[in-house]
Parts: sequence; structure tokens; C-alpha cells
Amino acid sequence: MPHDPDPPPAKKFKPGSVFFRLDKNKPGMLLPRKGNATTPIDVQRKQLPIYQAKPQLLNQLRQLHNAILIGETGSGKTTQIPQYLYEAGIGRQGIIAITQPRRVAAISLAGRVAEEKRTQLGKLVGYTVRFEDVTSSETKMKFMTDGMLLREAIGDPLLLRYTVVVLDEAHERTVHTDVLFGVVKTAQRRRRELNKIPLKVIVMSATMDVDLFSEYFNKSPVLYLEGRQHPIQIYYTKQPQSDYLQAALVSIFQIHQEAPPSHDILVFMTGQEEIEALARTCRDIAKHLPDGCGPMVVIPLYASLPPAQQLRVFQPAPKGCRKVILSTNIAETSVTISGIKYVIDTGMVKAKRFNPDSGLEVLAVQRVSKAQAWQRAGRAGREDSGSCYRLYTEQEFNSLIPMTVPEIQRCNLAGVMLQLMALGIQDVINFDFMSKPSPEAVRSAVEHLELLGAVERKEGQVSLTALGKKMASFPLEPRYAKTILLSPDYSCSEEILSIVSLLSVDTVLYNPPARREEVLAARKKFTSSEGDHMTLLNIYRAFKKVSGNKEWCRENFVNSRNMGLVKEVQAQLKEICLKLNLKLESCGADTGNVRRCLAHGMFVNAAELQPDGSYLALDTHQSVAIHPSSVLFQAKPAYVVFNELLHTSRCYMRDLCLVDADWLLDAAPEYFGRKLHLTKS
Repeated sequence: MPHDPDPPPAKKFKPGSVFFRLDKNKPGMLLPRKGNATTPIDVQRKQLPIYQAKPQLLNQLRQLHNAILIGETGSGKTTQIPQYLYEAGIGRQGIIAITQPRRVAAISLAGRVAEEKRTQLGKLVGYTVRFEDVTSSETKMKFMTDGMLLREAIGDPLLLRYTVVVLDEAHERTVHTDVLFGVVKTAQRRRRELNKIPLKVIVMSATMDVDLFSEYFNKSPVLYLEGRQHPIQIYYTKQPQSDYLQAALVSIFQIHQEAPPSHDILVFMTGQEEIEALARTCRDIAKHLPDGCGPMVVIPLYASLPPAQQLRVFQPAPKGCRKVILSTNIAETSVTISGIKYVIDTGMVKAKRFNPDSGLEVLAVQRVSKAQAWQRAGRAGREDSGSCYRLYTEQEFNSLIPMTVPEIQRCNLAGVMLQLMALGIQDVINFDFMSKPSPEAVRSAVEHLELLGAVERKEGQVSLTALGKKMASFPLEPRYAKTILLSPDYSCSEEILSIVSLLSVDTVLYNPPARREEVLAARKKFTSSEGDHMTLLNIYRAFKKVSGNKEWCRENFVNSRNMGLVKEVQAQLKEICLKLNLKLESCGADTGNVRRCLAHGMFVNAAELQPDGSYLALDTHQSVAIHPSSVLFQAKPAYVVFNELLHTSRCYMRDLCLVDADWLLDAAPEYFGRKLHLTKS
């Protein structure tokens, strides 16, 4: 049955909450978007719902040290609040920082605001994301990922360059956002105590558990930008669906046969493989539809797609043709696509979960939260009334968890603990987290850092070692930082820097399933029997040899933009190495040294072949298998180290490297003495 409910209001309105009623018929903000040719930008700004509340909003924000701002997706809060503050002279003594959980959002928002201010990107308005800084001494409004502001806090715990910090999309609760909450709160308090220029903190979100946030930020008032955009009809299934992909397929074609061709469809799915498979099926079926049905263009959207292909989702479909977008949760908050009239929500999402007891971090498909379901539904009501088809029953919806479990409570905390200690926080175990991770997770993270030699315990106190301090200089996972720091001992720093850079960007390989045979043929010449790291290194060396030639990238199914990023990442990591006086040299053709170095840096992720042909992860004694995408899939090496585990139908190791048992024993004799039945032969 269709429903037209309002999204869940914040349950209890705090005393002192302030409401601004907005006109729901004003269009929402579209991103990325170049100014509409017929509407000048300043007129577009005035058409945003938030514009009506500007005087009252500024009046509140001028007086408050902390504010929680809740506003509909599309009200214009993200692009307008920084400009309102700047134009009103609030926070002019320093920089206004606006943090985003995702880099795609930070970059596109900065571009939009620079355009609205009629300024070149990098001047008044700039952005900083990992390995990319587009700012200057003139920058006053700086969009950045929350991870970048955290890194800045290591060098400047009081964040003295900033006068206002806007923490946007706070409901996403990424691990960096949660740590940042504590860091910003501490900086604000310390600046007050030291009589420094005060720091204003504004937390913004579309949906959120406001009580928790308001309480955490010293009972700060909540400002509500009220007003739904456009009504959304919600449809549920009568029965639970055993196969959500099949249900999505049926729903797409049901809508396609009945709705006007100008109404586009957005389908939320869990990952690349699933999206590409459904896209193929849709295209095949669309070819054989009766004449009455118009054509459809099916466009995938996921993080590892080349940017030029990601941008296709924003281009209007040809006249008389329907656009069907199959997307991961990247379309929930990071980007807004115009023309969407129908949303199909599978109710599933792929998320990382870490089990501190087994030490296993797995990427697994799970149910969304209610907050996510509302966020998805809201995408259908941006420009006009819309419909959301939930591929689950109303009863199933009611049993969903209210909010997504914060990432801090379901991830490996080793990197977080290292960062906190580098920030000079002595008592990491009792850090002021908004949602505290479990004591087991904290203990497991500290043990992991101890194994890597980054921390030591003295009289019950945990402190950073000299190696740990160096490791914290890198914006990387601790094991990668350790591997780089070990590389001069094996005379292979150049190679290790290349490999770590390749693993630090979204995938550099593009694998269109429809052209599988061509892909395999093109890759054959780079494949190394020593594993995926060496294969990647071969591809990168070849890419450099042809100076990143675009045609070469196309022929070899290489994502040229991501490869370009690898070069930038490598240059920045090199810079850090030089500051630490590390000797940079290449081992040339002797890749044995590279593998030895990887074994010493990543020994915690080692696995051993069992007599029955399966593998056992040595740290956790978990049964694992080689992922079909690995070059070692058909091989059965006795020992490997791997980058990550992916849990689908079973637990797969991804990105593997062939290693010797002796190297692992050398790397951590005591640890493997406990973990292994291995003895040196």
C-alpha cells in the first residue's frame, strides 16, 4: 500500500529549539551543477529554501558558540551557511572550515560555492582532501574531508587557523567525524581557557539523533529548518523478498512500462559487481520490449568508477528516453542527481564490520538503518512529488535499527589510537567519544600497535615509540606506514612507495564485465606469479614508461585519473620520507626484497595453506580463500600476506603477495611462536 508519511521528526524537541519554516515549493540545491543559463546565480541562491530564514539564522549563529542545525537535504544549508557567515563577517578573523565525510562532496561543493562567489577555486574558496590541496593564503572558506582537519590538528591541536568549524553530514558518523567531534570540542574548551579567539562549532545534518548531539556539545540549542520539499509516496512489498536483486529488476520494468519517459529512476544497491550485473540484464531486457515502451539508458554509479563515467549520471537522458541509475549509497548524501522521480530501495548496504575478538575486519552486506531508508526516500522528492518503492515490508521497516551504528563502534581502531596519541592525548582509552567503542576494540587496537612496534607500555601507561611517532606522520593505515619505514632496510623504498600509493587510491584497474576476455588478454603481459602487488607494480611502471598516455590506459583498462592520483600520492609520501631522512632507492628487478619488506610490514595479515587446499588466517585462525579477481586465484602458494578480507558468500582475501615462512618468523618471532605451528626448517 502507498503511504505518504512525513520523515521521522526529531523525536523530542529540546527546550530552546528554534524553528524556521521554509517554503517546500522552492527547489532544492543540485550538485554538481553549473549555473542554469536562464537563472543568474544570485537569483538561484535566493530561490533556495534556506534564504527565507537567513536573517533569523544569522541572528542565532552570531550569538551561539555551538549550534546543531537540522535541515532537509536540498534546503541549501551546506553551500549557503558558510557564505552567510562570511558575508556577515562572522569568523572573518580566521578560516571557516566545512568538513565532509567524502572527498567527492568536498570537491564538488567547493566548486559550486566558488562559482557562486564568482571566484577562482583555490582563492577565496578552496578544498583539501587526502593528497590534494587546492587552497591559498587568500582562502577563507575551506571545504575538507574530516580526516584532513584531523591531520591538521596533529600539528595544531587548538586549530588556531580556524574561527568556525562546520561539521556537515554529521549523521554519517564516520570514524574521522567521531574523533573530530572530540578534538574540536577540546580545542574549543582550551581556547576559552587560554583566552584565545573563540571557536564556533556548527553541526549540520539532514536526519540525526539530536538529543545525543546536543547533549555532547554542552546542551547546545537545535535549529530546525522546517519544511518538507515535496510529498513522497512510500510503497512497501506485501511479502518479504528473498532476492532483492530480482525484486529490483521487476520494479524497474514495472515503472518503465507505466510511467512517463521523462521520469528517471534511482536504484540503491550494495556494490560494483551487483550493479554491473543488473545493468547488463536491464540493457538486454530493454532491447526486447514491445514497441509501446520507450528506450532506457542504464548508468552505474559507484566510487571506483572513472570520474568521467561518474559524471554521466548528471547528464539528462536523450529526449523520450528514461534514465535508470544503479548506485551504491554514494547517492544517499554525497551527490544529488536532478530528474529523479522514483527511488527503488533494496534496503541493503555494504558496510565494514570489525570483530575485535577475531581481529577480523569484513566488508559485508547488511540491512540499512531507518535514517538511511529516509535519506534514500528523500532523493525522490527533490524537484517534484515522487515515489519510493521499498523492497521490504512495512513490518521489516519498523524493525530496522533507528540510526546507522557509528563506524567507530565497528572498525579496527589501530589508526585512530595512533592518531589520538600523536595529537598528544595521553589517556586514549578514556577519550571523550560521543559513542564509546567497546573496551575490547580499544584493547585490540593497542595490542595491534604494540605488535607493529608503534607503542609501548610502561607502568600501565601506553605511549608512542620513536617508530610510532614516525608512523603517525603518514596519512595511512599503521601497517602501510610501517612498511614504508622498513623499506630502506631492503633497498626498495621506490617500489614500496609505488605499491602503497596504488593501494591508497580507488582501484586503478577498470574491469567492465561485458569485456572480460579483452581485459584478461590485456592484463596477461603484466601478470606476476608473485602476486597482485607485483602485478600492480608492473602496470604502474608501464604507465610511467608511456607517460600516462590516455590511449594506452584505454587499451589496458586502466583508470587514467586514478593512476594520475597515484603519482601525486607517491610524491607526497616521498616528501614525508625526505623529512624523516629516509633513504630512497630502487631494487630494480629484484622483487624478492619488495616481498620480504611487505611480509615484515604486513605480517598480521598472513595466511597459510592447509592440507585440504583452504587457507587459514594466522592471526585469527579464520578460514579464508583467495578472491577470484586475484592473479593467484588458480595458484596454491604455501604462505601469502593480503590487504583485506571481503566477506560475501565466504571470506575472501584481496590483494595478495607471495611470502616465505622464514620471513614471517623473522618479522615477529614471538608473535608467530604463539600463532604458528611453524618452526624454521
